Amino acid sequence: MEWDWTYTGEILPDLLNGLRVTVTATIAGYAIALVLGLVWTLLRRTPSRIVNQTVRWVTEFIRSTPLLVQLFFIYYVMPTFGVTLGPLVAGIIGLGLHYSTYTAEVYRAGIADVPKGQWEACTALNLPRSRTWLDVILPQAIRRVVPTLGNYLIAMFKDSPLLLAINVLELLGTAYQIGAQTLKFLEPITVVGLLFVAVSVVSSILVRRLEKRYATY
Repeated sequence: MEWDWTYTGEILPDLLNGLRVTVTATIAGYAIALVLGLVWTLLRRTPSRIVNQTVRWVTEFIRSTPLLVQLFFIYYVMPTFGVTLGPLVAGIIGLGLHYSTYTAEVYRAGIADVPKGQWEACTALNLPRSRTWLDVILPQAIRRVVPTLGNYLIAMFKDSPLLLAINVLELLGTAYQIGAQTLKFLEPITVVGLLFVAVSVVSSILVRRLEKRYATY
């Protein structure tokens, strides 16, 4: 089997469009994961035992079930409850919800790592609870977990091919569709692999730079 460069050039624009969909889903899902993960973490620290334990069990359940099952539930099962979402929107929500349970643990570890003296200083200065969190605790906690949060972005990008299962024509889905139409899979699947490697390597370099700039040791 020989490599067909002409065929590769013809399918490359479609594959790049698939890459655009993959990157869009990853970035949007990651934004949801960052925000929702912080919400989970703050709810876990509330004095209410009911809220604390409920959030704990919900996040454990989400983290313990496969992402693919969650995608199927959001896209295929939720319509029976009157909630119908498009494939891409369902995929973004699924990625964000699943990874929010991991970012929540990262935030929790970062907050726990903030020296106890910082809390005591805020109490001594009589700072409002909102200022304590926004101005003192969270800035220090997030600096400590930047590398780990960045790693989850890369992991989410590599999990994005699962969106093919709910009819999202992302990078791998586009390659599969092209291969099915032309009965030539070598070029599209190989290009997909190279694009994933290229984006992952660039992302890893950026994460390392953020680690050197913001992380504290």
